[in-house]
Amino acid sequence: MFVILNLLGVIVRKLDRHQTRRFAFLIGDFMHRVLGIRRGLVYRNLSLTFPDKSPDEIRRIATGVYRNVASALLEVLSLPLIRSHEDAAALVDIEGDAAFEEWRLAGTGGAVIVSAHYGNWELMAMACGLMIRPVTIIVKRLRNRLIDRRLNEYRSMRGNSVIYPYQSVREGLRLLQNGGILAILVDQSDPDEANFSEFLGRRATVLHGAAFFALRAKVPLFMPMCTSNGDGRYTITVNQIDTSDLSFSKEDVATLASRYTKAIEAQIRRRPEEWFWLHDRWKRS
Repeated sequence: MFVILNLLGVIVRKLDRHQTRRFAFLIGDFMHRVLGIRRGLVYRNLSLTFPDKSPDEIRRIATGVYRNVASALLEVLSLPLIRSHEDAAALVDIEGDAAFEEWRLAGTGGAVIVSAHYGNWELMAMACGLMIRPVTIIVKRLRNRLIDRRLNEYRSMRGNSVIYPYQSVREGLRLLQNGGILAILVDQSDPDEANFSEFLGRRATVLHGAAFFALRAKVPLFMPMCTSNGDGRYTITVNQIDTSDLSFSKEDVATLASRYTKAIEAQIRRRPEEWFWLHDRWKRS
């Protein structure tokens, strides 16, 4: 797999944005219709989440899901071509609410960024690092160590850094206290099964880590979501998740986690084809 990805990367880095997008759609359709990678899981989850949609509508969304996954993969392989603020700005627009823009203009102070495997989350992280400030990302170690190492090289090649969950409490709090930015994706199943709630209408684990860090370090919590413009470019929309009425307590951590979980749910319902439905989100229910 590592060799195949390396070869694919060499090919993709010779294509322009529109050629890459067309190539991604071919790969996505092949994954969906021929290989059927996790097709049963994707269709089942979409049907349970959207019971009012017809089989044709579910099929249309699934087509978009696989094409988005393939697009994100090829664009990740193209990340070495993004070398500057200008390169990132050619691919991404960042639009924030008033609270985010005020924080961004200040240029100092820590923040927690909470998001999901939505749109192109890897491109979003690199763009934020180049266009705002460097970001430290909590990442899950991949089973394939070669791919894990290469992906982390891409993630950190323009100033961002990565830490694994076992390092995150000490390193994350130190980072935030020193004015850094900590990024966490919170939409996957929690293997520790520490907390449960509803996600898209079904019981599932809910990750409280981002809420813990924001309330413990007393820093703002922002939620960027990266959506495709349909032409190979993306818009990152950033909104603050309100913490003004909360303190650092178990109950308030759960409340804040519920707020950002619902905000992510709302975005997925608006544009479901951009979320990573291939993950078995409800396997621990």
